[in-house]
Amino acid sequence: MKKYGALAAAAALTLALTACASGGVGGASAPTAAPAETAPAAAAQNGAPKILIAYFSYGENAELPAGVDASASASIQPAEGGVTGNTGLVARDIQKAAGGDLFSIRTETPYPPSYDATVDQGREEQQRGARPALATHVENIADYDVIFLGYPNWWGDMPMALYTFLDEYDLSGKTIIPFCTSGGSALSGTVEAIRRAEPNAVVRDGFHVSGSSAARSENSVTNWVRSLHLAK
Repeated sequence: MKKYGALAAAAALTLALTACASGGVGGASAPTAAPAETAPAAAAQNGAPKILIAYFSYGENAELPAGVDASASASIQPAEGGVTGNTGLVARDIQKAAGGDLFSIRTETPYPPSYDATVDQGREEQQRGARPALATHVENIADYDVIFLGYPNWWGDMPMALYTFLDEYDLSGKTIIPFCTSGGSALSGTVEAIRRAEPNAVVRDGFHVSGSSAARSENSVTNWVRSLHLAK
């Protein structure tokens, strides 16, 4: 059931998005630089679309030991003030290129400290259609016109926390731009899954970054964002 969303169907959105309308997680004990509870109010951008970059990243959702060394795992990446995961790195590159607000999608219950154990838990959640409860919420979702939505590919799908996020908000009239990290499965069927979950939104074709190259993806991310013709 959508709780917080409001229909965003203003003529200003249509004008602002004419050029672009074609068409591994929140552990309380894991240090991170991502927003804590709610996204900040969207800043005015001289008529340009207001952008939210919402993402789910393993390094922000696992119950990692204090002082974990980001170099110990390819799935844990250093970030300002703490650690994130590959998807979190790409989200930060998108913010550099497009502006907007970062929002970390985090679950109430942390995932295991081992990435393999986390992905196995993700598969079990997928098999039973789980909807993990979220610890973070966007209270001002109506303020945003464009939502970049990021996630790792687990077993050919999004983590089930992404489905919780999509259940929580009515994104009708907004433009959703998916981005994904994976070891090789790319986006699989996730873009179509987002379109089914938000049938009244404009869901763009997604962008994929290999997890092994996420730390070196800034140039490719910047070029992709520029191709969307979103004014910064």
